[in-house]
Amino acid sequence: MRIKQYETDFGGKKLTVEISDLADQANGSALVRYGDTAVFATAVMGKHTRENLDYFPLTVDYEEKFYAAGQILGSRFMRREGRPSEEAILTGRMIDRTIRPLFDHRIRNDVQVSMLTLAVDRENDSDIPAMMAASIALATSDIPWDGPIGAARIGYDGKEFLVNPTFKQREKCLLETVICGKDGRINMIEANAKEVNEKIAVQAMEKAVEEIAKIQKFQESIVKEIGKKKVEIEFKPEPEGMKEFFNESFAADVEKAIYSGEKGQIGDAKLRWMKAAEEKFGKENSLFADNMFEDSVNGIIHKEILEKDKRPDGRKLDELRPLFAKAGILPVLHGSGIFFRGGTHVLSVVTLGGPKDVQLIEGMEVQMEKHFMHHYNFPPFSTGETGRMGMPGRREIGHGALAEKALAAVIPPREEFPYTIRIVSESMASNGSTSQGSICASTLALMDAGIPIKSPVAGIAMGLMMENEKNYKVLTDIQGPEDHHGDMDFKVAGTKDGVTAIQMDVKVDGVTVEILEKTLAQGKKAREEIMAAMLKEIAEPRKQLSSYAPRMIKMMIDPDKIGAVIGPGGKVIKGITEKTGAEIDIEQDGTVFITGKNHKDTDAAQQMVKDLVREFEVGEIVEGKIVRILDFGAIVELGGGKDGMIHVSELKEGFVKKVEDVVKLGDKVRAKVIRVEDGKIGLSIKQLNK
Repeated sequence: MRIKQYETDFGGKKLTVEISDLADQANGSALVRYGDTAVFATAVMGKHTRENLDYFPLTVDYEEKFYAAGQILGSRFMRREGRPSEEAILTGRMIDRTIRPLFDHRIRNDVQVSMLTLAVDRENDSDIPAMMAASIALATSDIPWDGPIGAARIGYDGKEFLVNPTFKQREKCLLETVICGKDGRINMIEANAKEVNEKIAVQAMEKAVEEIAKIQKFQESIVKEIGKKKVEIEFKPEPEGMKEFFNESFAADVEKAIYSGEKGQIGDAKLRWMKAAEEKFGKENSLFADNMFEDSVNGIIHKEILEKDKRPDGRKLDELRPLFAKAGILPVLHGSGIFFRGGTHVLSVVTLGGPKDVQLIEGMEVQMEKHFMHHYNFPPFSTGETGRMGMPGRREIGHGALAEKALAAVIPPREEFPYTIRIVSESMASNGSTSQGSICASTLALMDAGIPIKSPVAGIAMGLMMENEKNYKVLTDIQGPEDHHGDMDFKVAGTKDGVTAIQMDVKVDGVTVEILEKTLAQGKKAREEIMAAMLKEIAEPRKQLSSYAPRMIKMMIDPDKIGAVIGPGGKVIKGITEKTGAEIDIEQDGTVFITGKNHKDTDAAQQMVKDLVREFEVGEIVEGKIVRILDFGAIVELGGGKDGMIHVSELKEGFVKKVEDVVKLGDKVRAKVIRVEDGKIGLSIKQLNK
């Protein structure tokens, strides 16, 4: 086995790159170690050109293998890795968003980039090493790609910026962001924060650019030494005369469609052009016709915005589309909200559950219980199309995770609000950033549900039309054509006090921090306007939960008493559930959660738990039912499986010949505790008034 090894300092820790013949059938491969976390990446390009495709066939796969964590996870019936976890899907998506813009999208050969995590040290996240491994595998291969790229995780703990903080350090961070790019520009951002000022977000970007430059230079030295010569792909030239035919007969039609103000006009114009182009130049040249139309739309939109500030729908550059907010749609839902921003319409529904409704996360690096979940759906009807309904794809999972990050900063801690919270956002109509519409609709739903969120959250999608770094225009609230033909999709969400989430993708090599700083400032103005519309509908969380929501009681017991509540084989706790209908969950520290359909169920269960753990004290007055008559006294049921005895001499003043002369079976009596010894409780009716 031949190995070449390279090392560099990255954020105060050693990053090692190993290039070997381990996967020598691939076009390129690399093993990257960071701490004791190791990721192996391969890059492969198919040998055959798929001429009939109208897109660049790139696949990016990030694979989790539980052996990397020294664990055998899964069910007893399935120990093999199955469907990727959401964490794996999001990591793969993040890498895809970073490397994709640097390919020539005219390529029609399959390209697959695969990351395989071989070891995790539970200290250093595998996503940054995976990003580096993918970059080096591509950059050293013969696959045409305009890399390498750099990537860094930047954390802010309230005092300083941390480069690639550990999992433990990240728990204390007010801001955590993964930023990627090259040549002093940024092309991908994924961030979550706890209401940080925009200035802090910009400083994190500046810090990332510094670190990216170092790691890019390190990779370039590797490529210079061992990089393969890139394959030269010859692209078939467009048919002679097609450009002239388009300009003479259809260019004016395209511009008219763009600025008609009617949805679907661009699509109709394209159909007319494609039909004419096929008749004149043949169906085999339809891809050229398609690209020519899209390039024309792209050029017109860029030119009009850059030169005249003219947007397709006539809005100003920083103008929002009409807003609509509604909280509370159906009374049987625990909480709901509808949010419109122009042609983007989202319905969000909140459902509350008990501790048993948490999601168990069994990932390679993280095992945890998830008490807050946001799920996002994008059915085909939301774009007026037919299509598959069912399991969410990468996009849906990514959009759901972004909204979850944005909202997590304001969700009350479990100690204050012990419910499990699930939000589902349904994209009902889409024309630009349903993910940010989901954040707004979900905020309305949370407040409608009466969940005491820290502060409302609003989100907005910002765009960019750029000729170069000096000639560009930032757009507020991008919709269809601006999203499709724009150079940047920058999503930012936050409260009145600061940013909670950022996600950015570009279609160019990257953008400068200066452009992003302006985008954040313009986005803040838009968020404030959206927030005003939301708060006009519902100003604060409702004072009470929906009557349809479950009721929950939280109480503390002595941890030594947990066994008494559970009982042998869970018999006692199951009995409480059967009698009351309430679910009981007990944690090791003695925290007890009682969840039921109504107060009657939860109150009854709480009393039964109290009875089980109750400590009786001498002098205390108790009540109970006589359950046994003995020759020398009576047994009183005190609840919780406990009882006490009234000796015949303690039934009343004077001589008592027969117990039944004073109390009978089934009588309810009040008595004073006069003795507690070794779990045995002595009672007295005689001494009640002493």
